[in-house]
This record gives sequence, structure tokens and C-alpha cells, in this order.
Amino acid sequence: MHILLLFWLAALAIVAAALAALVAPLLRRRAANATDTPAAAIYRDEKRQLDDELAAGAITAPEHAQAIDELASRLAGELQAAPRAERLHAPRAGWRWALGLALAFPVVAVGLYALLGNPQALREESAAAQAPAMSKAQVTAMVDRLATRMKEHPDDATGWKLLGRSYGALGRYREAADAFHQAAQHGAVDADLLVDWADALGMANGQTLAGEPTRLVERALALEPGNVNALLLAASAAQERNDVPAAIDLWRRLKVELPPGSPEVQEIDALIARAEAAGQAPGGAPREAASSGNGAIRGEVTIAPALATRVAPGDTLFIYARAVDGPRMPVAVLREGAAPLPRAFTLDDSQSMRPDAKLSTAGKVIVEARISRSGDALPAPGDLVGSSVPVTPGARQVAVVIGDIVK
Repeated sequence: MHILLLFWLAALAIVAAALAALVAPLLRRRAANATDTPAAAIYRDEKRQLDDELAAGAITAPEHAQAIDELASRLAGELQAAPRAERLHAPRAGWRWALGLALAFPVVAVGLYALLGNPQALREESAAAQAPAMSKAQVTAMVDRLATRMKEHPDDATGWKLLGRSYGALGRYREAADAFHQAAQHGAVDADLLVDWADALGMANGQTLAGEPTRLVERALALEPGNVNALLLAASAAQERNDVPAAIDLWRRLKVELPPGSPEVQEIDALIARAEAAGQAPGGAPREAASSGNGAIRGEVTIAPALATRVAPGDTLFIYARAVDGPRMPVAVLREGAAPLPRAFTLDDSQSMRPDAKLSTAGKVIVEARISRSGDALPAPGDLVGSSVPVTPGARQVAVVIGDIVK
């Protein structure tokens, strides 16, 4: 029996280490949560591109290491200088995700193993000692086998929930949302299920809670008014629609559900203070009006009729401002769900990617819009793109027509 004890001790150690690696960075994020910003998405994609170039032999190992060091240095500067009063989405991407990972990670791992693994094999000491670590491909194969099992047993609501969490862990948010929908159809609907469903659907829709995700969160709060994750998502939804008073009210309700004086309560207090400061500029003028003289560019993105049918509900819209004479790195980036179009937009210094490269100081810029099916910040074949004529910071009624396809 000692091999069983060794296995479970090792499994617990691996889970603890994995959670520490995943959760600790989330808990260290600032309220502005730079790791979920469009800037950070671009940094991640650049790092992925460097890895691909190294694997293909396009660059050497020393060149790869130097480029990674430069990328890390730029990201560190972005994190240190991130604006404090804009886009207050910390709850979704900070300790809420930490809590979700802490709960979901072991549940998904143990659940998948119980359903699809082979516990009897643990009794064979020699086989267990030689078992290799599971690769991402093997984990994906297990999830796919679970999906096949659910087709054979569609009435298993617990299995659908597990499948939804598994898809979410793999970043397959559309499939996760569909699995949670199936769980709701074949079993009891509780607040946690509705929150998981809303979160997955929001991620699948381009990281927006507008529409059905918000309605699911409202249903969750109707069933359980003190549900922590539901309150967090509801506050994020309020922020998305620029309803600062509603967000503040939801954070205050959330504080009641948390231990007094805990780090989470302190973070919420900071969020409330920032939201109150962001809601009004000095002198009582609305913040948006006050920022109009600080280089903000406003306009509208439209799409050519011939391409309108190519936009899917889960696509992501990127809106960039790039200096006409300067590096290709955008000086401001906005990321939203692609639907609906036309779409009004505002770009300003709060969306700058680097503290030393502000939109307000960029001179002439071109505003570009791109619809991505994958959600990646780097262009890919099949993406839909368009751009404006050169404009200066502070320009109004800037027109961007998406009319081309990336080849």
C-alpha cells in the first residue's frame, strides 16, 4: 500500500506547486490588472512568436534569450507605470481567478482521473514507477474522451459541469459555455453554475459580460445574493457599461461577504477609491469630458457589407493607434468583442502600452481596426482589417472601415 500513499503525496505536492505558480502571480496583480490588458496580450503573443522562431531555427538561442530579456523589461515598465484610475477589472482577473483556480484545479484533475484514469494501475508498483508525466496533448485527449462520454450519457449534469470547467482550463470558452448550458438543462441550477456559465460565455464573446452573461449573473444573485463570484462578475459588468455607482454598490455588498480586514477587503477598498476618483475629474466634471483635451481620439469603426457576414459572435475587435513615423508598436490599444458593428471608440493615454510612448505625444497616427477569430493580438490569415487616414491626437469623428482580409 505504500505506493498508493507515495502517489497521493506526490499528487498533492504537484497540485500545490501548480496552484502556487498559477495563483501567486494573480494575487500580486494591481487593481488595473495589466496582465489582462491588450498590452499584455501583445507581449504574450510576441513571446510566443519568439519561441516559434527559435524552434524553426530562424534565431539562435542567445538571440532568443536577449529578446526575451528585452520583452520582460518592457513588460516590467508597463506594470510599474500602469494607470491607476482606468479599467477597473481587477476582481475578474485578480483574486477571483485565484480563488476559482484554487477550487477548480484539484476538482478538475481528480474528477478527470476518477472518470477517465485507471486507479487500479496504482497497485502495480513497477508500472507506476515508470509512468511518464502527462503532456498537454494527453490532458486534451482526456478532456475529449470526457466529451465523448457525455454524448453517451447526456443526463449526467455533474459530468457536464466537469467538462465545462475542463474546457475553461484549456481556454476553450465557447465549448465550456455550451457544457454549462447542458448542465443547466439536465440538473439543478444553482448560483455557482450560473456564474461559471456567465464567465465562460463572457470570455467566448470577446471578454465582455454584456447581454446574456449579465443576465446569467443577475439570475445567480437572485438565487444567492451573497455569492462572491456573482458579485464580482456583476461589478465587472457594471464597469463595462460605465455604471460606476452600480459597481461601487456591488463592491460594498461584496465586502460584507469577506473577512474584515482581509487583503481582499483592502483591495476592494482601493478599487472603490479609484472608481470614485475615476468617475469625476477635478472640479466635478465627468472624467470623459476632462480627458478630451488630453489627446483622446474618438471615432467609429464600421465594416464593409461584403465582410459583415464573416463576423462571428466570439470574435475579438482590436483598435490600435500607431505613430505614422515611428516603431510599429501601438501607442494605444483597445480590445473588445467584435459584435455589434458599427462601434464608437475612444483611444487615450490610459491605453498606452509603454509609459514613454503616449498617444498624446505621438504626433500623427493611424487608427487601425482588426477582427480576430482567435483573439490573438498578432495578425493571422483570415483576420478582417481596416485603417483610418493619418490623424493627430485629439481628433474627432475618425472613420475606420474594415474592408480587407489578412492573407
